Amino acid sequence: MNIRPEEITNVIKEQIEKYVNKLETTEVGTVLQVGDGIARVHGLEKAMASELLEFPNGVYGMVLNLEEDNIGVILLGDDVNIKEGDIVKSTGKVVEVPVGDVFIGRVVNPLGQAIDGKRQVISDKYRPMERIAPGVIQRKGVDTPLQTGIKSIDVMIPIGRGQRELIIGDRQTGKSAIAIDTIINQKGQDVICIYVAIGQKASNVAKIMKTLEEAGAMDYTVIVAANASDPAPLQYMAPYSGVAMGEEWMEQGKDVLIIYDDLSKHAVAYRAMSLLLKRPPGREAYPGDVFYLHSRLLERAARLSDELGGGSITALPIIETQAGDISAYIPTNVISITDGQIYLETQLFNAGIRPAINAGLSVSRVGGAAQIKAMKKVAGSIRVELAQYRELEAFAQFGSDLDKSTKERLEQGKRVVEILKQKQYAPVSIEHQVLILYVAVNKHLVDIPIEKVLEFEEKFFNEMDMKHPDIIMEIKRTKNISDELKVKIDKAIEEIKKNFK
Repeated sequence: MNIRPEEITNVIKEQIEKYVNKLETTEVGTVLQVGDGIARVHGLEKAMASELLEFPNGVYGMVLNLEEDNIGVILLGDDVNIKEGDIVKSTGKVVEVPVGDVFIGRVVNPLGQAIDGKRQVISDKYRPMERIAPGVIQRKGVDTPLQTGIKSIDVMIPIGRGQRELIIGDRQTGKSAIAIDTIINQKGQDVICIYVAIGQKASNVAKIMKTLEEAGAMDYTVIVAANASDPAPLQYMAPYSGVAMGEEWMEQGKDVLIIYDDLSKHAVAYRAMSLLLKRPPGREAYPGDVFYLHSRLLERAARLSDELGGGSITALPIIETQAGDISAYIPTNVISITDGQIYLETQLFNAGIRPAINAGLSVSRVGGAAQIKAMKKVAGSIRVELAQYRELEAFAQFGSDLDKSTKERLEQGKRVVEILKQKQYAPVSIEHQVLILYVAVNKHLVDIPIEKVLEFEEKFFNEMDMKHPDIIMEIKRTKNISDELKVKIDKAIEEIKKNFK
């Protein structure tokens, strides 16, 4: 074989030209202490708050404390294989969450990994977990209703797209049921729903997923779950991951509904982390920034201005109270951040009034701005009638001789309470709500026995759908009740009542 020297020279020259001197520098630190899902790391002087760090065995951590001689890191995985003296690498990136349409219909953990037993979700789009909320100039007033399908809420405590409405009450009073009903009612309303489960049993999350699947609601819903068995850092991340996913859709001009179930467990997880990081405890042993924990989360719910696409995130945070005490630390914090609250009462629940909403303590600070005209017309007097009924009911227990007008008010109040009762997972369309409230407000139910009111309601809806679809269509189209329509409705009511009797 004849090898010519000039050929060898050319090959070497070419290789020298193509050679790139690549030196990769990574900032590294050392684990000083590890345990209870917390690590203290020395040597990472340039670490940022919320930065992602890489530990051995593929475990990642998130920087939470920046101290003089070390940093406090929460671990997003198992700390069993991490020991003192291990090398920790800086990634130079803050914690990010994968986002996009691929998540719709899936159950994922706060890191975007599938936990529903199906294939992993792969997304090439990421968003930072923490982000500054839109400013006043970027926002628009809340004026479009977000119908929950629950009569007592849509009538007395209306929710608008872009609002933050707190659901508060003791355990087992139907808080999650209201949230699930609201998700089911968004079918065909062009709203993407995100359900964030914090610190719940895995069996409970599976049950919720099954309910949503049966109602056909998983087609537009994402479930982000940090279960009770997951470490506190994952429970802490869950709501921020959920809202980061929602912001992706909001910026595309879409409407999003996000439910945080529940923020009391979120605050408890944060308290556990803070105490382990040796942050000073405050009231009820919560750290001093527990208000900021929830305010920076809930402020991210907004209705964007038309220049930014007009998308919205509506937040329904849930808070569990102890023995009905809404003046405790976390409940008062969240009440002061949100635009109103729906208060569920144990006594009402046990008395068979479900949903067990206390109309006196519940309020929506957006109010009528988020109601259609037809609903405003019929809903105006409901709250007053209920308040009067509650007052008279307490008074009537002592007096036996009641005058005629008091008796009439009591009878009317009883029927209004009865009409606002509703079965679980059975949302009512806004047109049906308007019609049945019109019947109640105009005292058409007074001559129907109290135990037959719900039976009459069912019959009334069926008859209206079959024999008077034109009335329903007109309310849907005009969102109002004109004088001509009133005459039609009165006529239909008389006819249905005659058949019912």
